[in-house]
Amino acid sequence: MHVLLATSELNPYSKTGGLADMVSALARALAGTGLRVSVVTPLYRGMTESHPGIEPTSWRWAFPMGENLVEGRFHCQKPSPNLTLWFVDQAGFFDRPGVYGEGGRDYADNAARFIFLSRAALILARHLPEPPKVLHCHDWQTGLIPILARHAQLQTGWTQAPRTIFTIHNLAFQGSFPISSWGLTGLPSDWLHLESALHFERVNFLKAGLTQSQAITTVSPTYAQEILTPEYGCGLEGLLLKRYNDLSGILNGVDHEEWSPGSDPALPAPFTAEDPAGKAVCKAALQRELGLPENPALPLFANISRLTDQKGSALIVQTLRGLLDAGEALQFALLGSGERSLENAFRDLSKRFPDQVAARIGFDPALSHRIEAGADFYLMPSRFEPCGLNQLYSLRYGAIPIVRATGGLQDSVIDPRENAAQATGIKFIPSTEAALKKAILKALALWKEPAWLQHIRHNGMTADFSWEKQAAEYVALYESVCRE
Repeated sequence: MHVLLATSELNPYSKTGGLADMVSALARALAGTGLRVSVVTPLYRGMTESHPGIEPTSWRWAFPMGENLVEGRFHCQKPSPNLTLWFVDQAGFFDRPGVYGEGGRDYADNAARFIFLSRAALILARHLPEPPKVLHCHDWQTGLIPILARHAQLQTGWTQAPRTIFTIHNLAFQGSFPISSWGLTGLPSDWLHLESALHFERVNFLKAGLTQSQAITTVSPTYAQEILTPEYGCGLEGLLLKRYNDLSGILNGVDHEEWSPGSDPALPAPFTAEDPAGKAVCKAALQRELGLPENPALPLFANISRLTDQKGSALIVQTLRGLLDAGEALQFALLGSGERSLENAFRDLSKRFPDQVAARIGFDPALSHRIEAGADFYLMPSRFEPCGLNQLYSLRYGAIPIVRATGGLQDSVIDPRENAAQATGIKFIPSTEAALKKAILKALALWKEPAWLQHIRHNGMTADFSWEKQAAEYVALYESVCRE
């Protein structure tokens, strides 16, 4: 079977968040099962220079977008057996400093940019020597692909049209644009209606994927249920309820090539579940790197995140401030960026408690690995979390996660109250300062019980969240939709 994945980000070529990690790891895992896998994604600025293996092809095309005829070209790379990457080259749309925008603002022509990506993906699917059986689209940026494929099948006699699957990575981001953007799709005006992409008098790219794909997935089983409710459905819960039988949740996995404490080049010392001694070395080195007192007796908590309301960033600040004011003995390390007020709040906290709080504002992949390796506990009090990846990295690196029981956090962490023998972390439910404080106090009590602490840490480090396991669920889904 040949599967084509469509995505706006692909690690290590482009990345703003977990989407890039997930699609990259899934593509490699699927190829490892023996499937033939292709991926189509934009050729952003600097990618050919930083990745010399990307080669231009002679495959060029052009199609009208509004009053303009827009040309494109494919570049290609084959990084491993069964895996081919196709990069959409259109300098006017993708040769820019950012992926979606700059200076905290989206590019004004994002509708046109990702309509172009979607139409290019359709060209690829129609004209590859071996047409794909499945076209797997990821997030709103590729949400129009299923409706473009359906139109091509019905109106132009595309007899080998693939089955389409649409994956929701975060329902809160929908790609909503003015009605005028529909004219750029090349689709007839009567194809825009409430049963396709029309939503509150705007073109909604994500809704198009939900209405027109043969199957819908999201990135954890619990989130698949949560989005059926008004609290998490972001205005699309009614549509999702109608498509309940076509909706499933498949938890993301961990890329063991990148996240393996026994062989991670970013760490000062390796360690494993069976030989954990190196973790103490990593903790001491991290304390020195961040300017915290090197004290093995103090538990080190951490958070690596976009600083937003969704991630519970303000809740962390408020709760830590109260605990530190009360004299609790702990340290905390932050790596992240986002809302300016939250960045400043963490900076202020580190200035007020310089021996207990270190805040690094920005993005540093190597440091993120060292924080996971050096931390004793990892805070993830997300208001909602479709899957989350950092709790999975934390489990693997022995940083016991403290999470709000929502979405993928609920599915990937086991609290002692649920199963003491298999416990891997600490959960709490209300998104409140009192609930997070109680969870942290539980962690401080656990810190004083070394045998129990090591039991929970070992459980987490040996839990199986490999992509090989998760890929098998996608293969089963692909086979299922192809039989329909």
